[in-house]
Amino acid sequence: MNRPALSRMAHKILFYGLLTAGLLVFLFPVLWMVSASLMRREDVLDTPTNLLPPVWRFQNYVDIFTEFNFGNYFFNSVFVVGSIVALNTIFCSMVGYSLAKFDYPGKNILFVFILATIMVPFAAILIPLYLIVRELGWINSYQALIVPFSVNALGVFLMRQFMLAIPDDYIDAARVDGAGEFGIFFRIVMPMSGPAVTTVAIVMFVTHWDEFLWPLVVTTTDQYQPLTVGLAKFQEQYGTEWNLLMAGAVVAALPVVLLFIALQRKFFAAMGGLSGLK
Repeated sequence: MNRPALSRMAHKILFYGLLTAGLLVFLFPVLWMVSASLMRREDVLDTPTNLLPPVWRFQNYVDIFTEFNFGNYFFNSVFVVGSIVALNTIFCSMVGYSLAKFDYPGKNILFVFILATIMVPFAAILIPLYLIVRELGWINSYQALIVPFSVNALGVFLMRQFMLAIPDDYIDAARVDGAGEFGIFFRIVMPMSGPAVTTVAIVMFVTHWDEFLWPLVVTTTDQYQPLTVGLAKFQEQYGTEWNLLMAGAVVAALPVVLLFIALQRKFFAAMGGLSGLK
């Protein structure tokens, strides 16, 4: 083998070696979380740290549901986040369709204002939003967790950009055939926007599944609190039960991982489609 070939091989080995090392650095906390979730309490606190459970204790996953109100927290997260995702896929699609396919005065200015809201940090509107929710009598309710996030500026942007690529000929042909605007939207535009809808759903799911501050502010009882708040209370109540806390964290992270694995093709298809839009 000649010298240039050896040099290329050495560069490839170095490149993939660095990638593998970086991957292990990022994966190590996750792998240790899973490992700790299967340990006994005393094994988690051992020095030096145990990388694998000395004794495998799958009972931890049963204990978080039987000894703690974990099932209720999990249901609240699924219900709240599922509702937010459903509302965003509908409302963001409607607004995006309007901005992409209709002409009316002030449309571009409206779009700029929508994009400008992305630049406003949530901490800046936390107190005004809380006061509005309190005046509506929604403190400690599902409405407080769902309604303020039923439409999202980033979702509108993604849907608008994707719908710009849908040929107007399809819409014009449907109008000639007598289809109404809602019929065109739900029977033609939405099916053609599947990858973008999937992307919005994934982004909204991940964002609100991990949301902690707002649920902490507007909920006061276990009846409405989601997993994020429940895990924080779990740590307070079982301060040294790190194995149970890690088991709860694994269960909380699992839906996000499974959702992305199931929908990753549509997600990357939407990202590829957006790259060529105006």
